[in-house]
Amino acid sequence: MKYHPLGRTGISVSEICLGTMTWGSQNSEQEAHDQLDYAFSQGVNFIDTAELYPTTPLSPETYGDTERFIGSWMKARGNRDKVVLASKVAGSGRPYIRGGAPISRAGILEAIDNSLSRLKTDYLDLYQLHWPNRGHYHFRNAWSYEPSKQDREKVAADLAEILDTIGDIVKAGKVRALGLSNDTAWGTMRMLQLAEENGLPRVASIQNEYNLLYRAYDLDLAELSHHEDIGLLAYSPLAAGLLTGKYLDGARPEGSRLTKNGDLGGRYQPLQEPAVRAYVDLAKEHGIDPAQMAVAFCLTRPFMASVIIGATSMDQLKTDVGAADLTLSADVMNGIRRIHRLYPAPM
Repeated sequence: MKYHPLGRTGISVSEICLGTMTWGSQNSEQEAHDQLDYAFSQGVNFIDTAELYPTTPLSPETYGDTERFIGSWMKARGNRDKVVLASKVAGSGRPYIRGGAPISRAGILEAIDNSLSRLKTDYLDLYQLHWPNRGHYHFRNAWSYEPSKQDREKVAADLAEILDTIGDIVKAGKVRALGLSNDTAWGTMRMLQLAEENGLPRVASIQNEYNLLYRAYDLDLAELSHHEDIGLLAYSPLAAGLLTGKYLDGARPEGSRLTKNGDLGGRYQPLQEPAVRAYVDLAKEHGIDPAQMAVAFCLTRPFMASVIIGATSMDQLKTDVGAADLTLSADVMNGIRRIHRLYPAPM
């Protein structure tokens, strides 16, 4: 397992991060603890969660359970000092989370205390804004994304208030570093500018989707990462399981995410299938597990701080963690380039 710097924070994170969004819906508390034990035995020191979790499905009845499971594990193991722990404050849109309100000072102050209580800790290493108030193109929103309709004054006031509030909870010792999620190059640069001008916490990372089917980060955000020392925390490296090949030809394995989420968050549509088949065939041609190839590819990217994996079974977890030991040959990388040119944006 390799370790990378988290921005300019001095925090070192494993190149594989353990994602947790199925814990409390598809996975029990004991299964969550088993996954954590295995991941940490393999050198993973980084856990990513969110107050919103679990998903698959989202539910007011299970809201916060994922953080509770992590908290009970850390308390039982007495290992908080060995964990790099990240969580997120939810944005607008969920009526059962602060009435569906956008991120605000009051919302952050309430959310951080509730997360810390569920996690049974005094601090988070990384606190992330789950999605921006102003809107974004992630979660398949590219077709409706229209930044020209954003209210400039409101956006400016939101960003200033949010960053100032993060500064307060950092000073209070509740958070060590700030991360963004589902954000843009402009949003990140504006937060960096505000931080520099006002002596406030600097963005350390961006958690955006990245995988063989969705590579928007390769463009402006990759340049930002290079010049500003902000690493990507890549979520959905398997494109919600598509890149394993298990959904090819209309298959719907029992208990899989597709049986609980009808379209995998908009990813499951006809245009993805030829691309998935090409990547799966490439992996098989070289005797590689398709899931491991997909994760290993993400690990080759120069802007990558950590790749967030998620699993509902121990077999899946072992496969995904094992990608850290896989080096992709020049032939495989050339095959990926060829397929990407054929299917540059199938999602």
